[in-house]
Amino acid sequence: MPRFEFWREVFRLRGSATPLILGRLLGFTLFAAVVTAIMTYLEATHILANSHYEYIGAVLALLLVLRTNAGYDRWYEARKVWGGIVNQSRNLGQIGVIYGPQDRQWRESYLRWVAAFSAVCRHSLRKQTSFDEIKDLVKIVGRVETERLAQCNHMPMYVVRRIAEMLKQAVDESQLDRFYFLKAEEERARLIDHIGMCERILATPLALAFSIKIRRFLFLYLSFLPLALVDYVGVFTPLMTLLVAYPLLSLDQIGVELQDPFSHRRLNHLPLGDISTMIRNNLFASLEDLPEMVPFEEKDMEIEIEEVRKPNTIRSFAVNSTVSS
Repeated sequence: MPRFEFWREVFRLRGSATPLILGRLLGFTLFAAVVTAIMTYLEATHILANSHYEYIGAVLALLLVLRTNAGYDRWYEARKVWGGIVNQSRNLGQIGVIYGPQDRQWRESYLRWVAAFSAVCRHSLRKQTSFDEIKDLVKIVGRVETERLAQCNHMPMYVVRRIAEMLKQAVDESQLDRFYFLKAEEERARLIDHIGMCERILATPLALAFSIKIRRFLFLYLSFLPLALVDYVGVFTPLMTLLVAYPLLSLDQIGVELQDPFSHRRLNHLPLGDISTMIRNNLFASLEDLPEMVPFEEKDMEIEIEEVRKPNTIRSFAVNSTVSS
């Protein structure tokens, strides 16, 4: 970690929940200032017991942590699913390039459709279905196919069907062994499973009743907080309310942001664009011809043996020293 990374993150606003809760935070602080002024003018005391209010705050904090953990679980599961999409895309691409037809046009078209899957999944999960929203696919599969994708019912399924058609064509023409065809079909089926998992995460957010209760509880707690503080901190009640409300509102907002790990409008969303680009670059690199393999020479083997012996010698010395002691 860089030397000053701590201080950068302390004062960093980009990627922070602070700008999103600033209005609510100022609202509760101003309300606390009004309550403090009224209570001071009326000389009212002991409206709420401070000790009992602390227990309520502990319960609220626990509920917010549970909500944040639930959101993080969704985010982390989505990241693992997209890791699977990366692996399956690479495997599927390698099977076609190595064991499929050696016709370069077929291989290039095949890899383009495999690369299109992750890009299409990104658009599908973000509800981007019009041609203007998916026009970046023109560089991968062409304008005509991009227009067809914009009109189809489910874009990821359209892509996997195209991949299946190319595999079937190759095996029917005896240019792809059936064993490798079945292996490719397994990888293709896993891609369908992965997009289904992502859609499940997207379609099942945190239960609305749970969200309503937490926010209602949070609102009541922060609204009555100045009444519990004014007897103890006096004119500093707005400041204390600010310090208490800031972490509570932040946790609430973070839980909301983590619910949808695919939307680019959310904080810390998954970098689906970067992942798709990486997959595409890896697959297109498969078209490059590998240089001829150079066999090991005897001197290379001697160097390898010496490198292996060194740690063994150190380990043997350490064992002998331990036994002798």
